[in-house]
Amino acid sequence: MNITRLNLTRFSVATIALFSIASFVRAQAGWVPIKLNTAGNDLNTVYFVDSKRGWVGGDGGYLSRTEDGGQSWIRQQVKTTAAINDIYFRDKEAGFFLAGNSIFITRDNGQSWTQSKIFSPEEFDGAEVELYSVRFSSKKKGWVVGSVSKRDRVVDSVLVYTDDGGDTWRRQRAPSRLELIHIDFVSDKRGWIVGDGGTILFTRDGGQSWTKQNAGVNGTLYHVDFRDDKNGWVVGERGVLLRTSDGGETWSASPTNSNVTLLSVQFVNDDEGWAVGRAGTILRSSDQGRSWTPQQSTTKQNLYSVIFNKKIGWAVGGAGIILRYERE
Repeated sequence: MNITRLNLTRFSVATIALFSIASFVRAQAGWVPIKLNTAGNDLNTVYFVDSKRGWVGGDGGYLSRTEDGGQSWIRQQVKTTAAINDIYFRDKEAGFFLAGNSIFITRDNGQSWTQSKIFSPEEFDGAEVELYSVRFSSKKKGWVVGSVSKRDRVVDSVLVYTDDGGDTWRRQRAPSRLELIHIDFVSDKRGWIVGDGGTILFTRDGGQSWTKQNAGVNGTLYHVDFRDDKNGWVVGERGVLLRTSDGGETWSASPTNSNVTLLSVQFVNDDEGWAVGRAGTILRSSDQGRSWTPQQSTTKQNLYSVIFNKKIGWAVGGAGIILRYERE
């Protein structure tokens, strides 16, 4: 996964990768592995809009879609070789993915994608832009975060927004020049960004202004997830897992009994949460994130992204690995 994209052709039936329905039977408990033929490329992100329709994206411009809950996957040919770092749907029809320095958009449920914006080096004094995370706070207003690098050294952050549903994007200066990696909104007003150096940024006015919150750590933070205005969780380097119950005014560390870097976290309800990370690490909490228990993941590949849609969970990672989980 690269942390430190133009019309698309319709997919071909010949690129369908089929998997046995038997892999999905309930008798096989826990996280069930599925292997996509990604030519060795990592999968960096997974997103499901409902129990049937989902996408995975990864290195080398790899993008695949399922319409049957993951029983089969259809490769979508994308005219890019940049890493797809994030996929997000604002609703069932309008979606976005980030690939290198570009933002792509679909308005037809992901059947076709067009390039909404490319950030060229000329706009950044010859530096290269890498985009990591996209989220919308309303139908029209969305945000993307990332980094600016020269000779593989991060020199600035990227924070851009749209107020017309993704037709145009404008840059805003963030109160941090460090790499910004993930963003989450819980309403049209309140949102959080996390990144390098223990960075946590917060807005209470719909992104008009951002202020720093004190994480109490200096390592890189990779993912933030809020259930509501008060309750949120952050994961990062060396097993760091932080929780807040006051909207980020204070953050406290939750013991994970692991030094493995955590890369993604999601709570499926007020009590139950999941976190994934390097070396196939999967952690589960049933007490609002106060304590975490390791889970059997059946892989040693790095896991970069986790998402739950109702009872079904998905995690993706190195060398095309997909894990599926069915909650009771």
